[in-house]
Amino acid sequence: MPELPEVEVTRRGIAPLVAGRRITGIALREPRLRWRVSATLRSLAGRTVRAVRRRAKYLLIECDGGHLIVHLGMSGSLRVLARGTPPGKHDHFDLLLGDRLLRLRDPRRFGAVLWTAEPVEAHRLIRHLGIEPLTRALDAARLHALTRARRTAIKQFLMDARHIVGIGNIYANEALFRAGIHPRTRAGRLSLARCERLAAAIQDTLREAIRAGGSSLRDFVGSDGKPGYFQQRYRVYDRAGEACRRCGTPIRRIVQGQRASFYCPACQR
Repeated sequence: MPELPEVEVTRRGIAPLVAGRRITGIALREPRLRWRVSATLRSLAGRTVRAVRRRAKYLLIECDGGHLIVHLGMSGSLRVLARGTPPGKHDHFDLLLGDRLLRLRDPRRFGAVLWTAEPVEAHRLIRHLGIEPLTRALDAARLHALTRARRTAIKQFLMDARHIVGIGNIYANEALFRAGIHPRTRAGRLSLARCERLAAAIQDTLREAIRAGGSSLRDFVGSDGKPGYFQQRYRVYDRAGEACRRCGTPIRRIVQGQRASFYCPACQR
């Protein structure tokens, strides 16, 4: 599933190409996504795209009078193409923008395209989200405060978007390795010093992944159609049995909350 780096890579790719463009219509070929895409989106014609922002793993396309909320689901991608580009089998939605279009491709149909005229921060999908990890809101003191009295494992804490958004399984594994923290460590047991290391590791991991174009394990491609290559830099994720790049100890795999966790038993305590 595309995580924060993949969504941010997509945002950076499409924003300069769609911001300021007038919406001339939509083409809806398959409305049955995660939530049914409403045909009322045709009323967007005549509005102007003002900006493209990201909140957690959602893309927020700001228009006159509201926002399109787009989620890439498990396999979705967005590309800006020339008007008239023939759609493929899994190309379900186009936002028409004069001589170009913004196209959602979603083979598994777990993505979403929703419109809201209310303040987007109040939308049911947005209002309960936690802090953005690539902002000043995530620092040692804030992370330490969030984890107090939490008995859950730190790996699962990081993946709970009510606390910190956008840290999926891949990047939680990678950040914990960088911080030298075992994924089963109780969140509430982290000292302020360890929280400082972890906050920095989260931000460093996400920024490096964005620079690498994200991770392409199955379907993800950026807005230019090219896959990311951060998967070539994984320290622990999906490397069970392989040597730790830091100390040579074999990487181990465990299951937490039905998700695989990878760690180095020597480097992570």
